[in-house]
Amino acid sequence: MGLAAFRQPVTGIVAALSLALAGCGGGDSSGSVAPTPTPTSTPGSARVYPTLASEALTVSDVQKVIAQAVGEAQALNYPAVIAVVDRVGNVLAVYRMNGAPTRMIFSKITGAGTENATPTGFQGVNVEASMGAIAKAVTAAYLSSSGNAFSTRTASMIVQQHFPPAPNTPGLESGPLFGVQFSQLPCSDLNTRYAAGNAGSGAFIGPKRSPIGLSADPGGLPLYKNGVVVGGIGVMADGDYAFDRDVSNVDGDVEEYEALAGIQGFAPDDAIRADKIPVDGTTLRFSDARVEGLHTLKSDYAAIAGTAGTLVPVNGYFDGKAILPGTAYGTEASGFRYATSSEFSNPDAFVLTDGSGNNRYPIRGGTDAADVAQPLTAAEVRAVLEEAFKVMSRARAQIRRPLDSRAEVSLSVVDTYGTPLGVVRGPDAPIFGTDVSLQKARTAAFFSNKVAAAQLQGDLDAGVPAFVDAVRTFLGDPQALTGTKAFADRSGGNLSRPYFPDGEVGRPNGPLSLPIDQWSPFATGLQTALIKADVVQHAVFVEGSLNARDVKQQCSNVPDAPNGKKRLANGIQIFPGSVPIYRGTQLVGAIGISGDGIDQDDMIAFLGTNNGGVKVGSIGNAPKDIRADTIVVNVGNGVRLRYVNCPFAPFLDTSDQNVCEGL
Repeated sequence: MGLAAFRQPVTGIVAALSLALAGCGGGDSSGSVAPTPTPTSTPGSARVYPTLASEALTVSDVQKVIAQAVGEAQALNYPAVIAVVDRVGNVLAVYRMNGAPTRMIFSKITGAGTENATPTGFQGVNVEASMGAIAKAVTAAYLSSSGNAFSTRTASMIVQQHFPPAPNTPGLESGPLFGVQFSQLPCSDLNTRYAAGNAGSGAFIGPKRSPIGLSADPGGLPLYKNGVVVGGIGVMADGDYAFDRDVSNVDGDVEEYEALAGIQGFAPDDAIRADKIPVDGTTLRFSDARVEGLHTLKSDYAAIAGTAGTLVPVNGYFDGKAILPGTAYGTEASGFRYATSSEFSNPDAFVLTDGSGNNRYPIRGGTDAADVAQPLTAAEVRAVLEEAFKVMSRARAQIRRPLDSRAEVSLSVVDTYGTPLGVVRGPDAPIFGTDVSLQKARTAAFFSNKVAAAQLQGDLDAGVPAFVDAVRTFLGDPQALTGTKAFADRSGGNLSRPYFPDGEVGRPNGPLSLPIDQWSPFATGLQTALIKADVVQHAVFVEGSLNARDVKQQCSNVPDAPNGKKRLANGIQIFPGSVPIYRGTQLVGAIGISGDGIDQDDMIAFLGTNNGGVKVGSIGNAPKDIRADTIVVNVGNGVRLRYVNCPFAPFLDTSDQNVCEGL
């Protein structure tokens, strides 16, 4: 994921705003334990990350969470749909109160602050309200870890066109997780699917998909037990699926108050909440609702079961018959576990599992021999992942508490077809980074590929082919997107912002974005155009419409690669943290990183590829003369695209600076 060290100084306005925001938020620390520093031993054969306690939500825990949220909703006279998920996204309950909305509408408010008369992307799309509640719960669970507790209000703050989003902050760069909302998609080939009536046979293997990706609508908060994140709650009560455009004030959001009531006894420790985590002088947001504003808690589920509302089925997510217990993250049943020594050399590494002991993404060689003279070998993939994991283990985390904790990320390597060649994780890396790291790797491999333009032109989804001409016109290069340049996600992200250069008001939009009077977190440009049809099809399926089929487990409508799969099988990502991998001048794959800071993500990808290449002597980063940072866009005095941005003095064990310089 990553919250970056930004590239421009913090203005007085932002600094003042960050002071005003510090301390905003709600929640108590009941049931939580303050974090302890990461062990300081040198990475090697022994584990350097703490072993997580095994915790999971019980049925009675879920009942209490729902009862407390329902009690607050009754006191506010604002009935809601309430969803609870475990850490890996399994839906444990969906409770619809009597009178709660059955539909919700994506906001049509644009980045310019006006309602779009001609909605683009998902603006104005009307879907089943339970989809929003589930998405909010998944977001809070997936963005959080034992070192950081994030909410959907946190997500709202970090995905907009300026960071922080407020009327008095124009001209600042876009949010550090710009575009992350379109991850965990229902069409993703990485995220797993609920199997109705099959709970004892792999149905709970995660990470699960979200029905509409991640949410920026306040009302989703994480759940903790004994300092361990165990899930999330999501509340949908007003039918308006939106985002917070102004973080300089405090909202009285009923959905957030209802969610806050729900997490009492399961709240994160104050020390790790988003409102204790600054990014370049700006404190993040956790919740505008406050514990002292809650009504008397009601925790008796028996008193509301079948009277205040009822459990409801949600097609593809929950059968509505009974509340389910959560799975403990790190167990075989959760879909994540420690790697065996034969799977990965570092004993701290986690892998994804199928629930029967099998690694879902074992390290292997490239599958693209039909197009690449010398595909990546398994030894080369292993070397890149091992070296990247070592860089992660030494790096200082950006968003994790306490300070000077080690970074924890997810790492994915793909070939030029987008085929996963290996996926590993830090043990406590946020769950969302698993899908995002694969998105990032595939995005870098795709836009650096000689077939990128042809693939986009072959996609018949509305508006997708036009982005090729837009890029070529914008760059003044009729051969753009034909493999002549190497694109990292930071490079493609530059071209995906509603202002170019990033954040500078009055500038044109990047060619992969939309103009600011059309753009919103629900309409980002090419990213949304590629997957809108998939998500809408899934929404029809969730609603249970007659004969509706679920969306395929392959995102986008780009033509299939020679292996019969989509190169963008879980969508694209447009915030930093990936680089393509080359053998000389030949593209052979890419690595994507997501978890603890976008500059950290860039560094781990870039140094991991470099160090892995040095180790095996055959592969490495793109040659300097074809990297995207050689492209100068004729805007004003000329603006150079970016490739990677590594943090200064990033390591815990040395004072080295400029660690990516000259590579």
